[in-house]
Amino acid sequence: MKHFRKELWFNTKDRVEFINITPQVETCIKESHINEGIVLVNAMHISASVFINDDEAGLHHDFKHFLERLVPYAPTSQYRHNDTGEDNADAHIRRQIMGREVTVAITKGQLDLGPWEQLFYGEFDGQRKKRVLVKIIGE
Repeated sequence: MKHFRKELWFNTKDRVEFINITPQVETCIKESHINEGIVLVNAMHISASVFINDDEAGLHHDFKHFLERLVPYAPTSQYRHNDTGEDNADAHIRRQIMGREVTVAITKGQLDLGPWEQLFYGEFDGQRKKRVLVKIIGE
């Protein structure tokens, strides 16, 4: 069995942003030379997420508004975590909602995704350098 590991790095312009990382993960699969196996993709930061969904701007807008209604950024004083001097408690909670990681099958050297499915990096406390781990195992 072969394995492959690579880190993808991001520094978003906005505090909250969704980035389609499907092409980068597909490149990792090609670099790995693994045709049958599994790819694990996970955010290596506690205020970011990796998830699978549709690459549609209206949906991403809806995600942002849903998360802001459910877990508003302000007032920052509403969160005990922010008593430490941080202002990102909302980002930690949003990560729990959107998820830390995804695992996808690799079949014939391709991501085995359903119709419209794409992989996304979700940033909830951006404007600084963060990473995503891509780990591929298979043959």
